[in-house]
Amino acid sequence: ECQAVHRAVAELELPLQNVEDQLIALGLALHRQDADAVDRVAAELHLALASAVDQFGRAARTGGVPPLLRSRLARAGGQVAAQREALARATASLDRAIDVLIPRAPAANLYSAGGGADRGLQGGALLA
Repeated sequence: ECQAVHRAVAELELPLQNVEDQLIALGLALHRQDADAVDRVAAELHLALASAVDQFGRAARTGGVPPLLRSRLARAGGQVAAQREALARATASLDRAIDVLIPRAPAANLYSAGGGADRGLQGGALLA
């Protein structure tokens, strides 16, 4: 049984470390506000997470995942969720700032002040 645990740790350590490394890189890219790096690292993180989840799933079906690695994977999942939430808050804040600086065009009026339909035609020929 001890050998099986060591083998599971050895097989799962690399993909988990890759996820943790990508999370650190994403945090740094976000801190530097480097959009290109954020895009690149986010894609790499996605691939690393998919690989780790696949390998952890196989390990769980064939003998289990050591508690320490399970805990590290859960912590990494929490970090992903926290970064996603922080990015969503930053995006919402930026959207609000843009709305203040560049107000959206008012919706087109469907009726003129006199009550008639205002379709934007000022005269002239209708083009087909």
